[in-house]
Amino acid sequence: MKIQDDRTPEEKTTHSIIVVGTDSFLSGWGEAKGGASYAGWACQYKDLDQVERWVRSRPEMKRVRIVGNDWRPKGIGHTHVYVVREKHPALQ
Repeated sequence: MKIQDDRTPEEKTTHSIIVVGTDSFLSGWGEAKGGASYAGWACQYKDLDQVERWVRSRPEMKRVRIVGNDWRPKGIGHTHVYVVREKHPALQ
């Protein structure tokens, strides 16, 4: 499993909640060839409800759940953790 985490070391403390889903569009090919593609949005606790709503509204996101920093996906595939900063679309 290849994991790409866009957070800085400091953001791993301040943005320790991740709203993650299985990306049905990217699973099975590209970086996730033969496996699952996961996308997660790391956020601050105060923004969790807004970010979760935004992720659940995305049609390609399946099995949306809330995880912490210790979450590690298993198997073959690709995971990308994005950071929800002040001007992120989820907060607009």
